[in-house]
Amino acid sequence: MTGTTTIDLAAATRLCEAAILRHGGSPEAARVLAAATVAAEADAQPAVGVSHLFDYLDALDAGRIAGAAVPAITRPAPVFIHVDAGGGTAHLGFDMVFDELVTTARRFGIGLFAQKNAFTCGALGWFTGRLAEAGLVAFAATNGPPLLAGSGGAKPVYCTNPMSFAAPVAGGPPLLIDQASSATAFVSIRRAADEGRSIPDGWAVDAEGRPTTDPHRAMSGALLAFGGARGANVALMVEVLSAALTGANWSLDAPPFGTGSEGPGTGLTVLAIDPTLLDPDFAGRLAAHLGRLSGEYGVHIPGPSKAAARARSERDGLRLPAALVERLRG
Repeated sequence: MTGTTTIDLAAATRLCEAAILRHGGSPEAARVLAAATVAAEADAQPAVGVSHLFDYLDALDAGRIAGAAVPAITRPAPVFIHVDAGGGTAHLGFDMVFDELVTTARRFGIGLFAQKNAFTCGALGWFTGRLAEAGLVAFAATNGPPLLAGSGGAKPVYCTNPMSFAAPVAGGPPLLIDQASSATAFVSIRRAADEGRSIPDGWAVDAEGRPTTDPHRAMSGALLAFGGARGANVALMVEVLSAALTGANWSLDAPPFGTGSEGPGTGLTVLAIDPTLLDPDFAGRLAAHLGRLSGEYGVHIPGPSKAAARARSERDGLRLPAALVERLRG
């Protein structure tokens, strides 16, 4: 089947939710994962949007995601929320405690969400963006199975180890940064392989540690960090924040997320800060400064383009490959 299908966000969410339920996800997990999936697609992030949902469906079928898992929640300190995802999705535990995390940050000025034993979380900006929309400054870090070479090495020791930062902006969409520690995301390598395209120099090395532009060789080798050693150090920092702090698997010890029957058991740490306790006009001052940066200095501000894409998607619906929609329905 060729061509595209236009589908509104509500219908796309129902379609994704139904597919997750058919593959063994609980109603609660299906609701949250479908919402996060459609949000990524609506934000013009197709690599972690509807097509990426099939990675979750395959993982549910294989047992890498425990579809009926109920996250275990503890409060080891007033500002800490510790979650054991029980082998389920990364999204459900966060969604369950979201209101509690916001309340904690507003009461104490800061709240920390630390989760272990989860599947990989897709678009990390979904977590920080929700907090920014609630008026909080947020930072998130997560890990996964090894894909990225460390500083001075050629073997994968970290995941792409993304981080995300978001902050509320008066009168506009949040500032939202969501980027990997690698020069590119793994899904970009995989998409290039599927489409028969080469990849740029500097993205990856092959299994022998030699630079490669062949995505197939890259997937059997290792991704490279952005900025060389500096990016690799950032990946290590993210590893400590997401794995060591939460009690999750180190990337080196995480089973692959695409094969086998065991989940990666990854970690996710999200920090929420109430800026108004330090500066009641934080959002206004940030809006003025970002306007100056973009207007007078031509700086690209991350966040507004995703918000514009979301608005278009809400108005016009999602344009998806027809074959993808039919596969999802089936």
